[in-house]
Amino acid sequence: MFSVLIALVPAPGFAHELWLDAQEWQVAPGDTLQLNLRNGEGFKGIDLGWFSAQIDRLDHIAGGSVTAVPGRMGDIPAVVVTAEPGLNVVIYQSTSSQLTYTTWEKFENFLRHKDAMWVQQAHAARGFSPDGITESYSRHAKALITAGPGGMDAPAGLDTEFVALADPAAPGLSAMPVRLLYQGQPRGDAQVEIFDRAPDGTVTVTLTRTDGDGLALIPVATGHAYLVDAVLLRPVTDIPDVQWHSLWAALTFAVPE
Repeated sequence: MFSVLIALVPAPGFAHELWLDAQEWQVAPGDTLQLNLRNGEGFKGIDLGWFSAQIDRLDHIAGGSVTAVPGRMGDIPAVVVTAEPGLNVVIYQSTSSQLTYTTWEKFENFLRHKDAMWVQQAHAARGFSPDGITESYSRHAKALITAGPGGMDAPAGLDTEFVALADPAAPGLSAMPVRLLYQGQPRGDAQVEIFDRAPDGTVTVTLTRTDGDGLALIPVATGHAYLVDAVLLRPVTDIPDVQWHSLWAALTFAVPE
């Protein structure tokens, strides 16, 4: 069974999301698609430029073809491609970056917000100090844009990703079922954060969970845009001075009026 919405939550400053934000979510075939790569909180943030050193994958998937998105250093918007008829999927997978938490409290706040408090005990069991925790992280973002008729999403081979199980342009859509994957397999009992941006710019943030098959149901309304986010932490054993790695999955889409 699908999970249900369970809570309203704030968007704390210690957990910045990264997502692909389309300037238009519904276009005509042949139109130019422009997407900003954004980093921030509460479905609001700053635009990041196209930088090859930070890109592991940046692809446009449409009409059965996968095409690398070209760019020049610093380009904003980061994605400019031509829309193909049907569903256009843009995916971004970053290279790994690192950060150091200056206090255990900051790390614990992050773990609590991302439903990873098991790491607290595991960190001590691995013999690590609560001071100077170093984490590497990678971003795995997907955006769905329709050109004319919509279409169906499919796994794109990201390390972690959401797969939409309904056409975002389907008439009368009231909920978007999604499946969360990790290394191609369903990730069950995972926290999912939902950012709902209304036409007036107001953003509501809620939480739900995936079921045993990695499925969650996202209530939607016409004219609204959505960012769906999930984070997974895993131990790092092969990089000196790095204890944990977080993988962030993000899916963005909008429901037409």
